[in-house]
Amino acid sequence: MAAALALLSKLLPLYLTVGLGWLAGRYLQASGKHIAGIMLYMVTPAVIFAGVMSAPLTPRVVLLPLLVYTFCSIIALVHLWLARRWLSEAANMIPLTVGTGNTGYFGIPVALLLFGEEGLGLYIVCMLGTTLFENSLGFYLAARGRFGVRDCLLKVVRLPSLYAFFLGVALNFSDVGIPTLLQPLFDNLRGTYSILGMMIIGMSILNLQGLAGEMRFTLLAFFGKFVAWPVLALAFWWLDSAVLGIYDEAVHRSLLLVSITPVAANTVVIATLLDTSPRQVAGTALLSTVFALLYIPLMVSLFVS
Repeated sequence: MAAALALLSKLLPLYLTVGLGWLAGRYLQASGKHIAGIMLYMVTPAVIFAGVMSAPLTPRVVLLPLLVYTFCSIIALVHLWLARRWLSEAANMIPLTVGTGNTGYFGIPVALLLFGEEGLGLYIVCMLGTTLFENSLGFYLAARGRFGVRDCLLKVVRLPSLYAFFLGVALNFSDVGIPTLLQPLFDNLRGTYSILGMMIIGMSILNLQGLAGEMRFTLLAFFGKFVAWPVLALAFWWLDSAVLGIYDEAVHRSLLLVSITPVAANTVVIATLLDTSPRQVAGTALLSTVFALLYIPLMVSLFVS
C-alpha cells in the first residue's frame, strides 16, 4: 500500500499538466492540432529511437514489441466489431482508443518509479509494441473512418515512428550508441514528450461539460482499457509462468503496466489530426486518466509491488 500511495503522489503532476493544457486552450487559444503534428512527426520518433538505443536488446527481448503489438491488435479488432454494432458514430476510433494506452506520457514516469532506471529500458521495449500498433494498424483503422484504403496506407507509410524503431534496433545490435553530445537533446525531448502529450488532452477539452460525450463510446473504451486488456495481460502472465517459461517476472510486470495505462494522449493527437471526433476522444481520455489515478495504484498493490 505504501508503494500505491507513493505512486498516487507521483501521478499528481501529470494531472496538473492536463489542467495547464485546458487553460492554454481555453484562454490562450493554443492550438492542439499544431502541437499534435509536432508530437506525431518529430518528438515521438525521437523518443522511440532513444528508448530502443538504450534498451538491453536480445533476440528474445526484441520479440516483446511484436507480442504487445499482437495483444493490441486482438483487443482492437474485437472492440471494432462491437463498436460497429453498438455505436452510432466514432466507431473507427474505438480500436485505437482501446488497443493502445498512455504508455509513454503517463507510463514512463510510473515505470521509472516502480522499476528504476534498469527496469525502465525493458518497459520501453514493451511500450514500443503499443507505439508500433498506434502508428500502423491503429492509425489505419482510425483513418478508415474518413479516408479510403489507399489514402490510409499512404498516411501510415509517412509516419516516421516506424522507421525510428527499426533504425534504433539496427544501430543497437551494431553496438552504435547515441553520441554524448546529443544525449541531453534526447533527454529533453523525453520531458517534452510527457508534458506536451498530457497538455494536448486538456487543450482538446473546450469546456468541462459533457466530457463523456456519447456514453456508449466511453463505456466501451473503459471496458477495453481497464477490463479486457489487463485480463489478457494477466492470462499471458499465468500461461507463461505455468507453461511456456519464456519470460521472467520483470517482463510480466512491464506487460501488466502497459495494459493498465489510461487512454493514450496520442489517440487525441490522431483524432485531432484526422478531425475524427476529437472532443469525444479527448473527453474519454481525460475521464480514463482521472479513473487511472486510483485504478493504477490499486492494480500495482495487487499484482506488481
